[in-house]
Amino acid sequence: MGSDSATLLGAVLSLAYTAMFDLSLLRPVVWTDYRLAVLFTVLLPLILLVWATVQRASIIQQILLTYWKVSSLLAITVYLMIGGFSIGFVSALMARVLIPLSLWFWADLNEEIREQPQTALKLCFTTWRWAVSVYSGLGALLLIPFLRCAFSQGIFAAADCQVWLDPPRLFRTYFHSSYTPGFLGFWGIVGLVIYMLCLAYFVFFKVSRQGRSALNQ
Repeated sequence: MGSDSATLLGAVLSLAYTAMFDLSLLRPVVWTDYRLAVLFTVLLPLILLVWATVQRASIIQQILLTYWKVSSLLAITVYLMIGGFSIGFVSALMARVLIPLSLWFWADLNEEIREQPQTALKLCFTTWRWAVSVYSGLGALLLIPFLRCAFSQGIFAAADCQVWLDPPRLFRTYFHSSYTPGFLGFWGIVGLVIYMLCLAYFVFFKVSRQGRSALNQ
C-alpha cells in the first residue's frame, strides 16, 4: 500500500514538473483542475449544505459552514488572477492546504460524525470529505512548482505561469465582462486582506475559546 502511494506521489510530481515545460500538457491539466474545483469545491458542498439543512443535521452543517468560510479563499484567488496579481499562486496553494484542515481539524466533531447512524447524507458527506481532501492535496502538489510565478514579475510573464490565468479570464468574460481586470483584482486584494485578518483572529484568539478539541490535542 505504501509502495503504491509513493508511486502515485512520484507520478503526480513528475507530471507537474514535466508540465512546466510542456504547454500542450499543462493547458489540459489546468483546465481539468478548474473543472474539478467547480465540482468538488462548489457544486457538491452546496448540495450537501442544502441537504444537511433540510435534514437538520447540525454537525454536518457546522463543518460545511466552516468549509465555506475557508474555501472562500479560492474565490479570492480567482479575482486576484483576473487582475494579474501573482500573489494568486500563493493564495491558491494556501486554499489547497486550509480546506482539508477545515474539514478534519476538530476531533470531537469528527467523533460525533462517526457516532451518527448510517444515512445517505452521512455516506455522501464522508465520501465528499475524503474526495475533496485528496483533490486538494494533489492540487497543492501540482501548484508547488509554480510558486516561482509569484515571486518574480519576469517569471510571472512566462507562458507556463500565464496558462493558469486563462480560466479566471474566461470567468470574467462570462460573469464580469463590464468590469476591468484591474477593478476586479482590486477587490481580490481587499478580500485577501479581510481573509487574512479573519484567519489571524481565528488562530490567535478564537481557537482556544471554541471549547472543542483539535486533532493534535
